[in-house]
Amino acid sequence: MFRTSAKRLWTGFALITLAPLARAQKPTAITLVPAAGWSVVSTRKADLETIRQYGGDPAVEREYGVTSVQIRNCRIRNMTVGVVVESSPDASNAYGLLTFYRSESMTPVAGMPFAFIGGDGALLAHGRTFFRVPRPPGVGTAISDNDISALLFILGNSGVGTRSPLNLPASLPPKGLVLGSEKYLLGGEAARRVLQNFPIDVIGFSTGAEVQLGIYVIGKSRATVMAINYPTPQISRVKFSQMEHLLALNQERGPESIYGKRLSSFVIIILNADSSATAMSLEDMFTISGQITENERYLGDKPIVIQMAELIVANIIFVFILSGIAIGGGIAFYLSREFAKRWLPKTQWGAQDEATIITLKLG
Repeated sequence: MFRTSAKRLWTGFALITLAPLARAQKPTAITLVPAAGWSVVSTRKADLETIRQYGGDPAVEREYGVTSVQIRNCRIRNMTVGVVVESSPDASNAYGLLTFYRSESMTPVAGMPFAFIGGDGALLAHGRTFFRVPRPPGVGTAISDNDISALLFILGNSGVGTRSPLNLPASLPPKGLVLGSEKYLLGGEAARRVLQNFPIDVIGFSTGAEVQLGIYVIGKSRATVMAINYPTPQISRVKFSQMEHLLALNQERGPESIYGKRLSSFVIIILNADSSATAMSLEDMFTISGQITENERYLGDKPIVIQMAELIVANIIFVFILSGIAIGGGIAFYLSREFAKRWLPKTQWGAQDEATIITLKLG
């Protein structure tokens, strides 16, 4: 109680002390969000095929795990904009959709993370929800960028997708990266649309691979960099060996040359580099912190039943080892007592039990 009263007293004292200073300053109005009279006209559920009308691709949405779609019609000055609201399993999926649909011409919206605006509309990833705001055709500048920014701010604070964006992939190295070219790919559908001349099957999305892709400008060269993250270093080693054979990695073949290297569970692939020196400079931007084990043990292609049986047998052997240690310890204890009784009878350890027991005659 005393602490609460003291806290209020100091707070009141601070307000009284700072009040004259606040009045002495000239009031300044700061506009955080452009004023806009947006209102929600209607909201309806839709299927994935509906998003084709708004510039989306149902196959890509399925790959990113979109679970539900809503069309929210918003109006300003007698003009209606259809906002697509897509719910995904987690924030990384929504972030992946954002990177897939973002183009190099789109610019970030000031004060709003994961929000971008361009001539065709705007995109926003907020928690596990992805918003697409296409600019209606034929309106010209009737709906300005400020209007769209205000709508994005309203959508981001509407209570939809309020989960914080945790576990997002780390950003690619920024030096030389073309803004808007970064993509986060989780499956073959999106990858085929981004990498049209690359054999997608060699990546191995079925093994749990995740791809971060970006376009880099090094001098006069414009190269594509892929950072493929596999669940384990063992899987990345196998996939990298396959790529070396199928893609002829690190062999000078002119414009068709493909370069790559492996870093623990990551495989770095460089496409369209004008020379091996350019490719090496791009590869050197990627490093792995921590300890890297060289002698990795690969389980091979053993069926899961055999692996489980081996685990059970190993546990049984471990139990026998512990039992043996316990039995051996008991035998060693007994033998040490017998040795002490015979050869060291005058010591405490070798004394007879009757001599060390105190008997109380209370009867």
